[in-house]
Amino acid sequence: MQGLDPIDGDGGDGTVFRDVIMLALLGFVTIVILLLPHLNPPTKQDAAADPPGNVVVEIRWPDKDDADIDLWVQAPGDAPVGYSNKDGGVFNLLRDDLGHIQDLSSLNYEMAYSRGTPQGEYTVNLHLYRSRTTPLPIPVEVNIGIRKSNSESLVTVASNRVQLSHEGEELTVVRFRLSQLGRLVKGSIHDLPRILRNPGG
Repeated sequence: MQGLDPIDGDGGDGTVFRDVIMLALLGFVTIVILLLPHLNPPTKQDAAADPPGNVVVEIRWPDKDDADIDLWVQAPGDAPVGYSNKDGGVFNLLRDDLGHIQDLSSLNYEMAYSRGTPQGEYTVNLHLYRSRTTPLPIPVEVNIGIRKSNSESLVTVASNRVQLSHEGEELTVVRFRLSQLGRLVKGSIHDLPRILRNPGG
């Protein structure tokens, strides 16, 4: 009877190689799992920050019109926000629409979002920067909504349709006040003119 060789030359080396590869892979996976909680951990400041989009201001004008209309907004105690100053302490201008210039979309609109709802007066203005081959006046729709939190839906506080009649015109569409709780103060809506844009900017 012929004896059996307990060691298979190919099988033994293959087993050792597989074991080494599996141990290296297991070590790598363990390191990745241990590092995951430490990659970009959330900070207390991020968790406490108000979500964007508490006050939303949107303007639209006819898509066929090749006109550059600028939205200007100002929150209480903050600098005016518009095309030459897109970021403030409260508001951010999300889209500066130049009409048909460098526009991949056929839509004509601009919008600004706030972070938080500080107490005080808010101002929303329009400025007709330039009109190219567009008959004047240009109708513009303005909608303003407030959302207290991400769980709440947007509530419209003001909606208006105005006309811009000449280049360089700046028009105050609406001014309103919010309470300490971020609610619209009753009777605070008006449109007394207030210039927000720096004429040199």
